[in-house]
Amino acid sequence: MHLTTVCNALGDPLRMKIAYCLASSGEKRCSAFEVDHISKSTLSHHVKMLREAGIIQPRIEGKQHFYSLRKDDLNTRFPGLVEMILHTGDLE
Repeated sequence: MHLTTVCNALGDPLRMKIAYCLASSGEKRCSAFEVDHISKSTLSHHVKMLREAGIIQPRIEGKQHFYSLRKDDLNTRFPGLVEMILHTGDLE
């Protein structure tokens, strides 16, 4: 997990909304993210960027994919980042 990769991933407003959604409410299915109406392929792309940056982690149960924010890992590596994500969501 590198700071530049994490910042690049969170630099997109839609990915920041996804991170905020997970930070504030916990694990969710991809279809339950509270984001604007976008295509499934676009949402999948944004989820992939967050996953590859190490910000979120999947849990697969049957055909369902559940995602959660890696809060502990992020707080250990980048103290205060999760709080910043939550604060940013409050500004919208």
